[in-house]
Amino acid sequence: MTEQINTITIDGKEFNLADLSDQAKSQLGNLQAADAEISRLNAQLAIAQTARNAYAQVLKGEIETTN
Repeated sequence: MTEQINTITIDGKEFNLADLSDQAKSQLGNLQAADAEISRLNAQLAIAQTARNAYAQVLKGEIETTN
């Protein structure tokens, strides 16, 4: 069963979602979309950093065996 959230807390103050204007609800949706995109990009960055570290290790091994 999914729990429905009826309030949002902004700067320590709680607001009832039903009381928000359509514009405020729209901005809340935009904020949630931006947060989701930031999370997605952070995951992509972690993947890229892991790959970079692996490439650096292989390069280090190659340099050490040729010198």
